[in-house]
Amino acid sequence: MPKGSMWVVEDKKQKHVFWPNAQMKKRAWANSEKIYAEAEKDRAAFWEKKAKEGLHWFKPWSKAYEENAPYFKWFVGGEINISYNCLDRHLPAKKDKVAILWEPEPTAEKGRAITYGQLHEEVNKLANALRSLGIKKGDRVSIYLPMVPEVMAAMLACSRIGAIHNVVFSAFSGEALKARVEDSEAKVIITCDGYWRRGKEINLKEQSDIAAAMPCVQKQIVVKRLGNKVNMQGGRDYWYHELLAKEKPNCEPERMESNETLFLLYTSGTTGKPKGIIHDTGGYLTQAYWTTLWDFDLHDGDIYWCTADIGWVTGHTYACYGPLAVGATQLIYEGSPDFPDWGRIWGIIEKYKVSVFYTAPTAIRMWKKMGDDWVKKHGLGTLRLLATVGEPIDEEAWMWYFNTIGGGRCPVIDTWWQTETGGTLINALPGIGPFIPTVAGRVFPGAKADIFDDRGKPVEAEDTGFLVFKPPFPPGLLRGIWNNDEKYVETYWSEYGKNIYFTSDGAKWFDKENIRVTGRVDDVMKVAGHRLSSAEVEDAITLHSDVVESAVVPMPDEIKGQVPVVFAVLKPHAKACPECEQSIIQHVGKQIGPTARPAKVYFVDALPKTRSGKIMRRFLRGMLANEKLGDATTLQNPEVVEHLKQIVGYKAPQ
Repeated sequence: MPKGSMWVVEDKKQKHVFWPNAQMKKRAWANSEKIYAEAEKDRAAFWEKKAKEGLHWFKPWSKAYEENAPYFKWFVGGEINISYNCLDRHLPAKKDKVAILWEPEPTAEKGRAITYGQLHEEVNKLANALRSLGIKKGDRVSIYLPMVPEVMAAMLACSRIGAIHNVVFSAFSGEALKARVEDSEAKVIITCDGYWRRGKEINLKEQSDIAAAMPCVQKQIVVKRLGNKVNMQGGRDYWYHELLAKEKPNCEPERMESNETLFLLYTSGTTGKPKGIIHDTGGYLTQAYWTTLWDFDLHDGDIYWCTADIGWVTGHTYACYGPLAVGATQLIYEGSPDFPDWGRIWGIIEKYKVSVFYTAPTAIRMWKKMGDDWVKKHGLGTLRLLATVGEPIDEEAWMWYFNTIGGGRCPVIDTWWQTETGGTLINALPGIGPFIPTVAGRVFPGAKADIFDDRGKPVEAEDTGFLVFKPPFPPGLLRGIWNNDEKYVETYWSEYGKNIYFTSDGAKWFDKENIRVTGRVDDVMKVAGHRLSSAEVEDAITLHSDVVESAVVPMPDEIKGQVPVVFAVLKPHAKACPECEQSIIQHVGKQIGPTARPAKVYFVDALPKTRSGKIMRRFLRGMLANEKLGDATTLQNPEVVEHLKQIVGYKAPQ
């Protein structure tokens, strides 16, 4: 570690606690404890002040916060437009500044640099085109596009005219898209002819046509990405570029009341049926703006890269709305991180001189597995801040990310949040710290979290409990589930009453301010009366010399109630054998204690994951209990489920 780069404090509970040095503090937008004190004094007033400072409002609100639990409103009566805040207001000073740097997957293809002025013109033309196709305020538009600049233009065009967009991950099947189109009753689908993935051409239009056959769909707009011949249905299908060629570059932005819906984003729960999370306009953008600015400390001259796909909430908030709202330059990449080889990511960082990098622990562990040689081939000296998202990160991966990718000079911001929260809610701020491996950090200023036990009482200092949020609720928090108020109340507001937001995540206090998130509460097991989190066991297993990554889930046990079972991915040199299994079991017992010793270790080639990097442990739990597994459409690797069924000997219930 370079001398003086960061202060390191030894702590009896944690080997490493990192603090920002004077230079980092001076540079950072958020660099004083006063921020937390001001927010805690009056959280509603804090957000009201930040909404005024960060955003442009056409009309001021009459009331900052109004609550009728479990429903609440922010900036009541205030009028705002997302597209205007992401584009128009930047034009006087940043018309020629690059808004989006686009890297295509084919290495021989030239990328694109799109300025704020150019993006503004394209968004206005597309907004006019949508209006000419009959789309009006409140109508739903499904966006089924890969990581190409047009996906952001589509989102911004919808927000410009007040249409509610529903972005669907481009790797989802046509049937998965159809289910979301049907539930939202989308009138228009925006898609493309295809895109590149690991060197192969993916025919997206073919999948989109399955959903476009739904009665609610009136029109389909098709971006020409590959230039291949696709079936275009007359009267329904339109080429994106042909529509834009007919439209004017000016479109008056719709004035949206702050609490009107901006977008729907479908997420799968334990029941497997996707639910349409509703996010509003003014509150969502307020949280997106300030978390982007403070978490990633973006300044003019920074090149920011969030690797999340636009189909997930991380892509919405931190690869579209947040960076554009603060006027940053951001990078997006169309393809796979391993194409044509495992050096692609580091080559892109070097090529574009990326300074802020935001990615998932799953990806970090995989890059670590592939070895440091891929990293050493590229210069990563422009990086100054690293961040993670998607699931808790183990200490070994954290330290590798910190030392190998960041060169020991970059703070690592471990962000906790959810699709439902709209933006980050727990993480260290780069100018304040501290940065602690396996510890997410402090609650973002303006939010109020606690950790409850089963009875709804705050836990003792060392105990694991359930992460909750108290009123006034963060402005980016979801406002409902589309067409299902009952599910909204049942899922988020019934565990501890209608004035407590239940996250379904387990957590424990590291100290009086910093929180360690242990994973979903259904990933917290009780072994002989002792509460044990999957993350704690997984952290221990990751330290085993033969293991790349693992997932730990509970299995029913007649004596102990539940026992932990491990699904482990081994390093290339390791051999799956009884001796290796016993070594892992003994290692866990040594690291945590006898209660945590796994009852069984399954050696697998891969774990079921979403594209955002989350391990879908519910599939593993369901297999062990021979329960129905539910919807697998959110997986990036659905084929692995069949492989795991065979290993476990899963028998589906009749």
